[in-house]
Amino acid sequence: MVTTSVDERHESAGEQGGGHGGYGGHGGNATHDVANQPVPLAPYDASDDTALLEGLRREGGGWAEEELRRLGRLAGSAQVQEWSDQANRHEPELRTHDRYGHRIDEVEFHPSWHHLMRAAVAEGLAAAPWADDRPGAHVVRTAKGLAWGHTDAGHGCPTSMTYAAVPALRRQPELAKVYEPLLTGREYEPGLRVPTEKRGLLAGMGMTEKQGGSDVRTNTTAATPTAEPGVYTLRGHKWFTSAPMCDVFLVLAQAPGGLSCFLVPRVLPDGTRNAFRIQRLKDKLGNRSNASSEPEFDGTAAWLVGSEGQGVKTIIEMVNCTRLDCVMMSAALMRKTLVEAGHHVRHRSAFGARLVDQPLMRNVLADLALESEAATALTLRLAGAADRAVRGDAGEAAFRRIATAAGKYWVTKRGPAFTAEALECLGGNGYVEESGMPRHYREAPLLSIWEGAGNVNALDVLRALGRDTATAQALFDELALAHGADARLDAAVLRLKDRLAEGSPVSARRLVEQMALTLQGSLLVRHAPHAVADAFCATRLGGDWGHAFGTLPAAAGLDAIVERALPDTV
Repeated sequence: MVTTSVDERHESAGEQGGGHGGYGGHGGNATHDVANQPVPLAPYDASDDTALLEGLRREGGGWAEEELRRLGRLAGSAQVQEWSDQANRHEPELRTHDRYGHRIDEVEFHPSWHHLMRAAVAEGLAAAPWADDRPGAHVVRTAKGLAWGHTDAGHGCPTSMTYAAVPALRRQPELAKVYEPLLTGREYEPGLRVPTEKRGLLAGMGMTEKQGGSDVRTNTTAATPTAEPGVYTLRGHKWFTSAPMCDVFLVLAQAPGGLSCFLVPRVLPDGTRNAFRIQRLKDKLGNRSNASSEPEFDGTAAWLVGSEGQGVKTIIEMVNCTRLDCVMMSAALMRKTLVEAGHHVRHRSAFGARLVDQPLMRNVLADLALESEAATALTLRLAGAADRAVRGDAGEAAFRRIATAAGKYWVTKRGPAFTAEALECLGGNGYVEESGMPRHYREAPLLSIWEGAGNVNALDVLRALGRDTATAQALFDELALAHGADARLDAAVLRLKDRLAEGSPVSARRLVEQMALTLQGSLLVRHAPHAVADAFCATRLGGDWGHAFGTLPAAAGLDAIVERALPDTV
């Protein structure tokens, strides 16, 4: 496919319009001139983010900084930004039958989707860290996701599920031995073929059903044992199964021994298609480039993963992984829209001055920058905990268990309000599809809903606290690292302890919100410049803040915050 860059299109338009930038009449006179409009943002470096680079080094992934910078430049290139737009404008199409009437159940994607997928898999954004013994490998993947997240969010779904499938699959070593080397590979091979004949695989999930949603214990899909040990047949219907062209799926179904986890390949070892009938694709608010489907199982071959009746326990590690990715993707979306807003206000003037120099706009930018840096710092801290937990650190595992759920609740909740404010910085231009901001705005709510909406995550925190006292201890051990550095943070930690003692489901959201904010405050006090940490603690913890972005106190170091967040290269 030949891709024309944004800059080339603008040059062509200028030549056709006689260089006036407007429409020419018969006499060559322009009816209007284009002025006071930003130049295209792309190409830019999506990794040119001080908070991102500092967090990468801090959490043990500094060895990959060069890789991250290269990927950031690729993500911000005009070509990749064009792929992202095209993948969303040309949505996937379901083909249930071929021209002769044979059932095929395939989904066709625009070439741009495949370009994005090929790059993401090659860069290790799927399951590659599970095959990398270097400390920080999972941190590196998350940092790369924060940079690559400046592209299209939809294709992050299959890479995330592939990443999350590996630890669950390890509960069945004989299956992991076959599939893990292919899932952790860096080759993207689209199309349905025998999995073991491909050089790389993608994994999907089929968990929820229409009658239960997140309450998977109400699933009715039935799993019947066959004469072959460990092999079952499934019968039932799934309500949300994204990326149906993945090679294998982890599916929850009711076996004789209770809710269990199964591996379902799209193509069987003998080359025949498994029964995976796609009834329809979801017509979604956002995430349009990614196909989300309703598959029907009828005599579908499936291999047991883990033990019968242990389905939830088998997938819990998967949930930790995908929740981390929800935090990561939301933080990436914040950063992307902040960069877009910052670029616009630097190149747009109103009332006699550049927008970026207007005091109130500078307050808005600084407030958004605080939120973005706090989300990035927490994301990378969670990735560091995940990396150390898989290497056997029990304390980090306990911290990860509670902090990931809290981070998932709060950061993804902030996403929609953040993207709306960033969009507003562009004024009417931001409300137009060509700006890309409406796509980001539609994407933001998904990350709060996916892998358990707000209530599910808040109640999950309560369950984690009730089951193991080590989780609360791990949380407060982390917060203690910043004790004495800021009186407002210390007061917030005391309030959190008081609220924790209540343990009421009715106030679970308040508890988890405070938990996430104190964690973010602790990280910024310890690692960010004074202007950033002081403004965050004054507003998010000290109460000197309004109900909208752009209400930082007059004493906040707005210039220092904005300059840190938006270097000249973005």
